[in-house]
Amino acid sequence: MRATALRLPEAAGPRAGQIGEGEPALRLLIVGDSSAAGVGAAHQHEALSMQLARALADRLGAPVAWQLVARSGHRSEQALAELEQALIAPADVLVTALGVNDVVDQQAPALSVQALDRIHGLARERAGVRLSLHCAVPPMHAFPLLPQPLRWFFGQQAGRLNRTLEEALRSQPARQLVQLPEDMRRHAPTLIAEDGFHPNAEGYRRWAEVLAELIVVQPVAKGRGLPCRSMAT
Repeated sequence: MRATALRLPEAAGPRAGQIGEGEPALRLLIVGDSSAAGVGAAHQHEALSMQLARALADRLGAPVAWQLVARSGHRSEQALAELEQALIAPADVLVTALGVNDVVDQQAPALSVQALDRIHGLARERAGVRLSLHCAVPPMHAFPLLPQPLRWFFGQQAGRLNRTLEEALRSQPARQLVQLPEDMRRHAPTLIAEDGFHPNAEGYRRWAEVLAELIVVQPVAKGRGLPCRSMAT
């Protein structure tokens, strides 16, 4: 499968910027793998980071700054290593998009969660992040690229990682697990790029809308500090 799969490049364009003029009302740090890097979109304008920043700026009516630290093929511990070496700008909200490569490479869920714990801690220490949103592993059982029974198997493993992370976050109000809504999971094949594995521009847009809706209701988006409760969905 790896030998024959279509390999799409990471989205072209900047890895940091701002939507709107003036002092940002909210600052984002996005850390992840190929999906965070925008594989499946032609440009960062169509990828997750800029679509999320734009969606937030529209909702808040104020500028939003963003920074992306992501690389195709990264497992969670590799994303941590890259973040450790990166120059990180101040940020209010961390968004992670990791886990697919952990599943593909059969990384133990406990090790993936440990790496995400350290990413969250590093983002708090070095960027001042007050809220971390960890995107759940997407529905791999619906990825057209994967043949059966591999598709079913990876779907099961993705669910296992999501459950392990959800359990780990129960007592941490500053961190939340974000599942894609059911309607997106039902229509997953129409939101996937030509490689059968990554989101297309519409998939990234809808993903960004889900995240933006969660962020704007948080106290951190209103300048009041830490969120008061978990909102894993």
